[in-house]
Amino acid sequence: MTIIGAISLPQNPPENLRAIARAADEAGLEELWLWEDCFLSGGVSAAAAALAWTENLKVGIGIMPLPFRNVALAAMEIATLSRLSGGRALPGIGHGVQEWMGQVGNRAASPLTLLREYGTALRALLNGEEVTTKGRYVNLDAVKLDWPPTTVPPLYVGSTGPKTLALGGEVGDGTILTGGTSPAGVVAALGHIHADVHEMVVFVPAAFGAGAADRLRAQQENYGNDHPGVFGTPEEMAAGLREFVDAGATSLILQPTTDDPDPVAFVRSVAEEIRPLID
Repeated sequence: MTIIGAISLPQNPPENLRAIARAADEAGLEELWLWEDCFLSGGVSAAAAALAWTENLKVGIGIMPLPFRNVALAAMEIATLSRLSGGRALPGIGHGVQEWMGQVGNRAASPLTLLREYGTALRALLNGEEVTTKGRYVNLDAVKLDWPPTTVPPLYVGSTGPKTLALGGEVGDGTILTGGTSPAGVVAALGHIHADVHEMVVFVPAAFGAGAADRLRAQQENYGNDHPGVFGTPEEMAAGLREFVDAGATSLILQPTTDDPDPVAFVRSVAEEIRPLID
């Protein structure tokens, strides 16, 4: 069954997250994803709060930029989130926007090398292994978590280019595709991922109500997206989402526009109006 979720954008003030997360949980939404975009909300702290405020909702972080955290700290944070929430935390990692990484003085000369070293070490640590490694970016000496996850969470990798997609298939359990990716883009991405079992999480722009089409098209033009997203009646939106399912998406996470007037209503609409229409 396809997973249907929603995004709480970091453009929402952090103090609004409680109402959004609780509304999503009460409405039966499967997943709520958060972003760690610079220089807005912290992804791990926001995820911890959202998990504490809810009972059944899974909370994803899509993504944690690798240069921000030592891999041992990332493993500690993910493991803690997982154990505290009963396995409801969904960690995502990725290169991060290179301009932002430069702003904080941590831009990697070889993002792919960093991803390979980091993803490999992170998976081993989350599996409870003792890790010793000496690489270009990741250096660990007999590091082992005292409190590894009870159930190891899937590790998602945010990917765009062919090389990152291929590497994400090696070091991750799933791939996150950015909002504005078309169904054809999903097919193309899968062509670069060589894994027997691999989840494909697609962020899909969506808008409800009056002016939805105009808001989505303006966003598409502003960001140069391939696909504007879905809008219209719930049935029309579901029909558009099925194109992504047919292309190979396993999770569809609906992404509101930054000018969405009511993020609480958005997550409720995704759960109550869209979820029942997607098999």
